[in-house]
Amino acid sequence: MDEIRGYIGKKRDSETANAFVADVAKRLRNRVQLSTAGLKAYLEAYVEAVELAFGSEVDYAKVIKTYEQDQDKTRERRYSPAKVVTIEKRAVMGNPDMEAANTSYVERLNATTRQHVRRLTRLTHAFSKKLENFEAAVALHFAYYNLVKRHITFRCTPAMAAGVASSQWSVKRLVEVATA
Repeated sequence: MDEIRGYIGKKRDSETANAFVADVAKRLRNRVQLSTAGLKAYLEAYVEAVELAFGSEVDYAKVIKTYEQDQDKTRERRYSPAKVVTIEKRAVMGNPDMEAANTSYVERLNATTRQHVRRLTRLTHAFSKKLENFEAAVALHFAYYNLVKRHITFRCTPAMAAGVASSQWSVKRLVEVATA
């Protein structure tokens, strides 16, 4: 969690992008494909950060989604997602597989994390007064997600699919390890 602490609450600027992408790059062994959204507010910072961290050893694409302007700003529709009208994919560096370029997986992971860790949800009573309690809640979620929860697409846990764990953990084992 110490590595993550440096990114919590940070801006989408070049300093944060450089630190984050360098941290990601040092955790990976093989050439990877990255996809980011086309949000202009931070895209330039990430292009530079990816180049600094990976050099020429990356395939990088940006995915630009255009959303329908929702004219219905009623109370019931305030938090409803906008409808995607178009999706455009552009190679940024390397030779990305444009069929595989997307941001849907990380968007799904973010949504799942927000649903399971209520501290990350807007307008909630489940906030943490201490940073260490927040960190513990997030760590417990990801430990469960990766070690205990069997994912339909993998037919096993993500840790098993990655070769990090040889078997699925039980909640009991997770609690025992977490409290040891």
